[in-house]
Amino acid sequence: MASIGKIARRTFLVGAAAIAGGVAVGYYFYRQPWPNPLEGETAEGEATFNPFVKIASDNTVTIIVPRAEMGQGVTTTLAAMVAEELDLELDAIKVEHGPASGAYFNSAMMEEGGPFPQFDHSMVAETMRSVSSAIGRTLGLQVTGGSSSTRDAYEKMRHAGCAARMLLVEAAAKEWQVPANSLTTAGGKVEHAGSGRSKTYGELAVAAASIDPPSEITLRPKSEWKLLGKPQKRTDLLAKVTGAPIYGVDIDLPDMLYGTVRMSPRFWAKIKSADTSAAEKMPGVVKIVRLETQTGDGFGVIAENTWAAFNAAEAIEAEWGDSDYPADSAGISKKLQDALAGPDGSSLRDDGDVDTEFADAPADNVLDVAYEVPYLAHACMEPMNATARLKDGVLDIWAPNQAPTIIQQVCGGVLGLEGENVNVHTTYLGGGFGRRGEVDFSIYAALMAKETGGRPVKVTWSREEDTRHDTYRPAAAGHFRARLGSDGLPQAVDMRIATPSVLQSVMRRTFPSLSPAGPERLLTEGAFDQPYTIPNYRVTGVPTDLSIPVGFWRSVGNSFNGFFHESFMDEIATKGGIDPVELRRKLMADYPTALKVVETVAQMSSWSESAGAGRAKGIAFTLSFGGWVGEVVQVAQTNDGIRIEKVWIAADLGEVLDPAIVEAQLISGAVYGLSSAMSQEITFADGAVEQSNFHDYDAMRIHQAPEFEVTLLENAPQMGGAGEIGTPPSVPALANAVYALTGKRIRNMPLSKEVSFA
Repeated sequence: MASIGKIARRTFLVGAAAIAGGVAVGYYFYRQPWPNPLEGETAEGEATFNPFVKIASDNTVTIIVPRAEMGQGVTTTLAAMVAEELDLELDAIKVEHGPASGAYFNSAMMEEGGPFPQFDHSMVAETMRSVSSAIGRTLGLQVTGGSSSTRDAYEKMRHAGCAARMLLVEAAAKEWQVPANSLTTAGGKVEHAGSGRSKTYGELAVAAASIDPPSEITLRPKSEWKLLGKPQKRTDLLAKVTGAPIYGVDIDLPDMLYGTVRMSPRFWAKIKSADTSAAEKMPGVVKIVRLETQTGDGFGVIAENTWAAFNAAEAIEAEWGDSDYPADSAGISKKLQDALAGPDGSSLRDDGDVDTEFADAPADNVLDVAYEVPYLAHACMEPMNATARLKDGVLDIWAPNQAPTIIQQVCGGVLGLEGENVNVHTTYLGGGFGRRGEVDFSIYAALMAKETGGRPVKVTWSREEDTRHDTYRPAAAGHFRARLGSDGLPQAVDMRIATPSVLQSVMRRTFPSLSPAGPERLLTEGAFDQPYTIPNYRVTGVPTDLSIPVGFWRSVGNSFNGFFHESFMDEIATKGGIDPVELRRKLMADYPTALKVVETVAQMSSWSESAGAGRAKGIAFTLSFGGWVGEVVQVAQTNDGIRIEKVWIAADLGEVLDPAIVEAQLISGAVYGLSSAMSQEITFADGAVEQSNFHDYDAMRIHQAPEFEVTLLENAPQMGGAGEIGTPPSVPALANAVYALTGKRIRNMPLSKEVSFA
């Protein structure tokens, strides 16, 4: 691990220079690293206390939740943090996303981006986390991702609510000339029991907001929580079940035009020749716009309605250039295999002396296998879309997005506008999973708005365009070796994983003049950072030069490395003649949080008992985004194929703020992973994606969904995320269950290549 220390120290020096003087920056309302974006935006009689709280004279309390709501429940849990400190129920507040602003920086997402396992609390690791957190604050990155929303907000938003409450109390104390500690708050009022006086927050708001914010904050102790730690009614539920216009595709503005895009089917290929005359003559078509951007080349179609735009896009005749990557899936696979066999790579985990252990290992004691997984699409239910209006030098963008400040910066740059002249309005997201952290759909809308004379244009992608122009979960291949001792336990493990770099791909599309430096943890996360003690343990990531756009897909590198690592652990258990749960017990002895999770899910699923004739179980564990998760999948052989009957999940997030939301997210993540394992893959022919819609890129259907049982633990020393952590263990747990049922060890996804599912 010495090499990691060198990397970390070098990064620390760079980071310290970047933030010019240290990492000890106070909370927003005390040392204000960014201006409050709500100031100057309030209505008459409305006051803002910090970037998260507005209170109007009519006693309307608005809480700004600056993270994208895509079904994961942030508009409930984050709002509850503020409401808890304000002594308000959730039905007494309004929730808004708020503007794009550096004040809503996400530092937690940056903290765990370094080359360290979550359980590494060494000085170097903790220093790197502090530096990374401070860099996130300095850059003002307002991003939803990395299962970080709750972790990032946990102190910020509680402090914001507490500070607002303290100011309201102080305003009442000054008006009534009584000590502040003689006042209480409840139900949107400040009360003085001694005199029976009370005033609403709305009546006190303007005066309270003029008082200097407190320098010391005392949060509500957990013993007094009324909202946090308990299931809450979702703040977004009513709008969703009543079909309210809350998504990007629902945007409806006066004098609006409509549009779509038709981009090159081969990524990064230029247009060799094109004929748009037929499309331009079609009824309802306003204009065909040539799009040459950092995210792709093609055409934008502006029309009087979306259907006309779709038809015109199909009518464009174009000859596209060739791809600069292998033209088909077989060629892509060969590229991965060649990378595995080559000399490149960096190891974020290199314990002991792996090479020596394998040099003298008896052949019978060595397990040597290869795994591979395909590209995967995000397949959001709401296709990519954005509405843009460029008028009087100001660009407004309405978009379901995960990164408003990045959209503000990039789209402003594309049109030559300063950031203050770009307004990003974030709607609810009909699925995100990392896809809506991209800038392509916003760039295209902005460029098309430049051609509409000030009229807004809503640009909606067809499902086919969406599927064939995703930023995919990368394909990956791995070579895995283990040397077993006489006790059946691994003495040495060597894992080598080849996959394209997500970070380099994202930077090419987002900030093409910049390129990431240093080792990338995404290549091997889910493998190098797992809580297993093996004396000689090496995990090497090999960045593979494939220019197909890849991005952040739910659980990112953990999605494929979880499959690799946990399937391989199952193979080690089989070869060593050890029960898979018992193997993990032995190898996790140094990590009590992991051990407790594995033992809990084993007990939940009655692991030691037979599943019965024609049935089998598989287990897997992954640590990702601070969440320690064990899953057991039970499958049964039926006349129609293998049926997934039940899934047991045990998860330790350290602290659970809304058990119902966390349980829903764990189940959602597992379904997402199981869908990919059962049948999903993106394949290529002639340089283009072959899949186009849900008929050939399907997800688990309702009749296939298993029964779920979830247990939440709170033993971990730090709070973990919830949105992505259910995905990584679901895939290997299913694969291991299929092996236990059929005797087939399937090392390539999807499993449907070798078995069928009912």
